[in-house]
Parts: sequence; C-alpha cells; structure tokens
Amino acid sequence: MEALRATYGDDSDSDASPRPAPPPPPGLPPPPLSLLTPPNSLDSYPTGQPSRVRTFPHVEGNFALHVYIPVHISGPQRKEVALFLKKVASVVPGLFVVDADAPLEFLCRDDQKLEQVAVGREFHISLGRTVPIRVHQIDSMVSMLRQKLQFHKPYWIDFDKWEVFVNDDGTRSFLSLEVMSRGLAEITKQIQLVNDVYRRHNLPEFYKDPRPHISLAWALGDVSESLQKAVEEMKRSASFGTLSPKCIFTTKFSRIECRIGHKTHKICKLPDE
Repeated sequence: MEALRATYGDDSDSDASPRPAPPPPPGLPPPPLSLLTPPNSLDSYPTGQPSRVRTFPHVEGNFALHVYIPVHISGPQRKEVALFLKKVASVVPGLFVVDADAPLEFLCRDDQKLEQVAVGREFHISLGRTVPIRVHQIDSMVSMLRQKLQFHKPYWIDFDKWEVFVNDDGTRSFLSLEVMSRGLAEITKQIQLVNDVYRRHNLPEFYKDPRPHISLAWALGDVSESLQKAVEEMKRSASFGTLSPKCIFTTKFSRIECRIGHKTHKICKLPDE
C-alpha cells in the first residue's frame, strides 16, 4: 500500500496547491527599425517637409480637374538631369520633388535614389488650368475632351531650357524644363482645344501666352531669384556634364490624359504606343 501511495499519491494530495508553471521562454525581440525601413527608402527621410497648399479651397462635391500630356525622361539624359538637380539643390535649400514631395537635399545623398525618385517618375505638360468641377460636369467634360482631342499625329517634343516659374499667388516656385521649339506648335494647338472645352463649362482658360513645360522641383514661396541665379551658374559652369545648350532631352508625344479627383481618364492615345 505504501508503494502505491508513493507512486500515485493519496486523496489528500489533490487538495494541495498546484506547483506554479515554469515561465515561458522569452520571446524574440522586435526587429531593428533599420530592417523595416531600408536606408534607401523614402520613409527614411524626414517627413516634416512643408506640404503644398491648394490653389482653391476644397468644397464637398467638387473634384480637381487636370488635363495633361504624360512625359518620361529616359536614356542618358536621365542621369544628366539628375546631376543638374543635384547641383542646384546644393546651392538652393528647401527644394522638393514635385508630387513625391521628397526633399532633394536628402535624395542627393544617393545618386541612384535621386535618379529614380526625382527623374524616373512621370511628368506632366499641362494643357489647362487645374480647376474644380462639379460631379455633374464630369461626364460632359471627359466626352468633349475626347471629341476635341481624338485625332492626333505623332510628334516630337524638345525640352530646350531650364526655367523657373512661380504660381499665381506667389506661394510656390518651380524648377522646370520648358518646350521652346519642336513640339511647341502642336502643344499650343492642343491647349486651344482644351480652352474651348473649358469655356463651354464656364471654367477659366489657360494662360494667354502658354509656355509648355514640366516641373521637376518646387520650393515654398517666391525664390525665383535664387533659383534663376543657380540655373545660370550651372549653365556657365565649364565642369558641368555634357548637357546640350540646344536641347536637354527629347520625347515623343503619345497620349493625353485627364485626372479628375483620384481617377485618370484616357483622352487620346496613339495606336502605335
């Protein structure tokens, strides 16, 4: 009997307090933040940059309208444009990449990231002002734009000049590439067609003397004087790259798009794209 008790215990043992369970093995520590955010990620750059301000107040039921020609910079010109931006950013602080809003100062620490983020994205040649429209105008606007702009032949666009622009209210300055020669006549005609559609919807037309361009960087306020001075210094610099004074880069017109709110509408597209 004693042997059985020694083996199984008696009833009094069941009333005894249970032994505490051993502590669980320690869990793995969280991964270092450097693994979650790679050094080249945009998230590793400061996020305290100033945000751009709407040129018109947001009203419930309104949608921002923008008609444009998409543009991409390819080939060796991409590196040359990135180098130009890097040199300008070294003398003009407070520049940000258009749309991405990443600080150029920090992108310039990594040439590959600078080329990818600042120059490798899609740019836009505006064919009309960015204006608000009502929801009931959307279908009519898209339909009329397609009707006006559906027939186009391929043509080449030359970006010939670095230029500085300031928006109407002087709150932002832009470092841009302007179309001065080839493609200017065709783009001007397209702007006139878009103006006609805007008039029919009681929207403000584009500038009287349009200057087609793409914007690559922006800064808060009117810093046109310092930006223009930096651009002129880069042009005079004998050590600066091989950028041609006649044409910085060339692209082929392929399509027109219209963004209304967060939706992009295809207005026209060449069949051979």
